[in-house]
Amino acid sequence: MSTSPAHSAPDRPDPFGEAELRCAAEKLWEAVSCGDEYAAYGVVLGAHDEGADGESLLLDVIGTVQRRVGEEWAANRMSVAREHAATAVNDRVIAALAARRTPATGRGRAGRITVACVDGEWHALPARLLAEVLRLRGWHVDHLGAQVSTAHLIGHVHRTGPDAVALSGSLATRLPAAHAALTSCQAVGVPVLVGGAAFGDDGRYARLLGADAWAPDGRAAADLLARGPLEPPLTGRQPVDDLPHLVDQEYTMVRRDSSRLVRAALAGLEGPLPAVRSSGDRRRPHTAEDLGHIVDFLVVALYMDCEELFTRFLTWTAGILTARGVPGAFLTPALDVLGTELKEFPRAGRLINHARQALNDSAVRAARSGSGVLR
Repeated sequence: MSTSPAHSAPDRPDPFGEAELRCAAEKLWEAVSCGDEYAAYGVVLGAHDEGADGESLLLDVIGTVQRRVGEEWAANRMSVAREHAATAVNDRVIAALAARRTPATGRGRAGRITVACVDGEWHALPARLLAEVLRLRGWHVDHLGAQVSTAHLIGHVHRTGPDAVALSGSLATRLPAAHAALTSCQAVGVPVLVGGAAFGDDGRYARLLGADAWAPDGRAAADLLARGPLEPPLTGRQPVDDLPHLVDQEYTMVRRDSSRLVRAALAGLEGPLPAVRSSGDRRRPHTAEDLGHIVDFLVVALYMDCEELFTRFLTWTAGILTARGVPGAFLTPALDVLGTELKEFPRAGRLINHARQALNDSAVRAARSGSGVLR
């Protein structure tokens, strides 16, 4: 679950105002951006001593800083290593803040909930933030962490009998796994709340997958759960009931063929991009990795039957490459190769054509503005 900017809840005391929270967030950013764990402890625990409540520190300070970490990485102002270090510091600060919580006599009074990341999802901090907020609000929380397989999740649900499961996902490529997890939970009568960037800015993919509830951020999720128990789900649903287009088998066949498609796309780029022919070219492994992501997003777009999902990823990738000074000229030729390879698949062809047009339109706009998004 992602986090949101500060806002006042009518029944939540706010002894530490928004200005102070913004100041604490700026100080925490200075600490985590250079990996200074002890300074980070000082900022958050010091603010707690001065009257900031735990929920605000979790969501409006630590959560705000973590979003900034992601933005700085995307803009190529923070390396992957620094991004990982900053995230690790934030995770340890959460633990230090949680250690200050006095065990409440009413622990579990709100009910029991399982919080987990979708199988294959390694962005665990949003789920951790939600788990701590729910604990502060009186829930008995079983936080299972990152990359929880559906089998392990269901085994845990059978053992503990939670009132609900909260699933977190940041990567849209994990939506099929999320669908399997939530339908499995619902099959045993446990409702599922989902959140995170993977489910769309407005929860559109949560609705398509039949989730019982969706929340845009951690505070909204906690507020939703506080209003009362989620309705028990209807049992007996299958993925194809939510996504009837899956009967055409395009998703299954393209997914099985994904490795070959990546190799074909890489080979097909050797003509328009001679540098790709050189096995010694340092960009070749990165190009192959980028092609793998493109095919992965094509596969999940087929699963969801959503043009926007695939197109947004391609235009986002173009921006990321531009920020890193890497030519994005391979994107359109790669789509051409994939279109040829998948000419017998009408839905895949539609997705590819839509993305190709969006990239071309983006290139035209960039050329007119002189910014050069695709070079």
